[in-house]
Amino acid sequence: QAQLVESGGGSVQAGGSLRLSCAASGSIFSINNMGWYRQAPGKERELVAVITSGGNVNYADSVKGRFTISRDNAKNAVYLQMNSLKPEDTAVYYCYAYITTSLGRKNYWGQGTQVTVSS
Repeated sequence: QAQLVESGGGSVQAGGSLRLSCAASGSIFSINNMGWYRQAPGKERELVAVITSGGNVNYADSVKGRFTISRDNAKNAVYLQMNSLKPEDTAVYYCYAYITTSLGRKNYWGQGTQVTVSS
């Protein structure tokens, strides 16, 4: 089994920055894609950014040019640097990772971290 633990959420004014971190632990054989989703009140969960094990990245159009995803394979960690934050970025952010363990392979999810951007 594996677990993901997130940190780094909080409250910030519009135009500010936050950095989210997510670390995987457990009996991990390998990690493929890692990424971040977010869910705002009353809205569906949406993909924010994803990074492959080889470092290829993809972003939602709404965050391109403002957010940067990165990962540290040695630490089994993924990060989301969020700059020029807007009130519409307010949401609970969830990290995920497609992990292979002795029990098989599946997506694992973090517990979620609140990001609040005030105008």
